[in-house]
Amino acid sequence: MSDRIQTSLDGAQPPADLSAPLQALWWLKKGDLHMGPEWRTAHEICQSVDGDKAHDWVHALVHWIEGDESNANYWYRRVGEQRHGTDIAGEWQYIVDRLGG
Repeated sequence: MSDRIQTSLDGAQPPADLSAPLQALWWLKKGDLHMGPEWRTAHEICQSVDGDKAHDWVHALVHWIEGDESNANYWYRRVGEQRHGTDIAGEWQYIVDRLGG
């Protein structure tokens, strides 16, 4: 799945058939896993369905990217997950693999 996301990053929008959490991950990658307009779009997607594990898991990553450790940790606890990547890029890959498979 990450290959599909990678190859579609030249587009203006994520592929329509990706789930909303995968679209949020697409936006994060499009923004090079940094704060900016793509980050805001990903955050809005995550907030659109509060209580869904996939949305909330990506929400944790969104706040890690933001540098808000306590908020990120809150979302990880809420979904019963912990950080699996040693860095943001590794975590992004881990979540994509789990949500895409």
